[in-house]
Amino acid sequence: MTHNNSRRNAIKNIVTGAAAFTALPLSTLAAEAPVAENNHTLKGNINHSVCQWTYNFISLEELCVAIKKIGFNAIDLVAPKDWPVLQKHDIYSSMCYVAGEVSLNNGFNSKQHHDKLVAQYQDVIPLMVKAGYKSVICFSGNRNGMDNETGLKNCVEGLKRIMPLAEKNGITVHMELLNSKINHKDYMCDRTAWGVELCKRLGSSNFKLLYDIYHMQVDEGDVIHTIQDNHQYIGHYHTAGVPGRHEIDESQELYYPAIMKAIANTGYKGYVAQEFVPAQKDKLASLEKAVKICDI
Repeated sequence: MTHNNSRRNAIKNIVTGAAAFTALPLSTLAAEAPVAENNHTLKGNINHSVCQWTYNFISLEELCVAIKKIGFNAIDLVAPKDWPVLQKHDIYSSMCYVAGEVSLNNGFNSKQHHDKLVAQYQDVIPLMVKAGYKSVICFSGNRNGMDNETGLKNCVEGLKRIMPLAEKNGITVHMELLNSKINHKDYMCDRTAWGVELCKRLGSSNFKLLYDIYHMQVDEGDVIHTIQDNHQYIGHYHTAGVPGRHEIDESQELYYPAIMKAIANTGYKGYVAQEFVPAQKDKLASLEKAVKICDI
């Protein structure tokens, strides 16, 4: 199975059934991320997370227990139907996912999807407010023959329909940068410059980019320099090893301690989520090692 299909299928599974979710009252939750158990073992310069879909071979309950043992307490890309599991374990949803039929292939660059997308975000943002979560992901969608300028205009038009609600409630909407070379053929938001231009045109501090280090290394490289020059437009980070999207250890070309130092030096206080597909036999040991590599 390709990594492309793996992520799409995994995310499709975790978002199904979100309508069944009933958020706990905000009084029972921290408005910001709760303090992780064993946090004294980590340095505190980087807020760590992990993407649920990359560890979907174990239950979300098991993943919650495992990450608290490692010493952090946030999980990315969790749909509303699973938030009660996070709340049970005092785990923070560091990047929320909008449940629905529109995928990362069919995003805001196509006007035909705007009504459906707007309805989905209008549904999930109040749930996020009630649960105390702050960040939600969005996608540009594929080009399907569309030029960059038309895609930008369409994204601005669609996103402007949800940004007032996000701004009113202190929610940040993040568009993810994905590579179109290997994993997500034809995806439009595949260059940092395009994403930054979208941020500028929207002109909202509640709209940021999700800078996926793996994806941007594949498509454009120059990771540290790009982060330094554009950090004000970046609200979240994902990791993975290059090549292969596996462990971020010495087997691949990126040196994550230097990247993490560059991120920290920008004053970034958000989350860095591990999104590598573990290939080693002890997959939880791989996660622990990755967190330690990034814990500068």
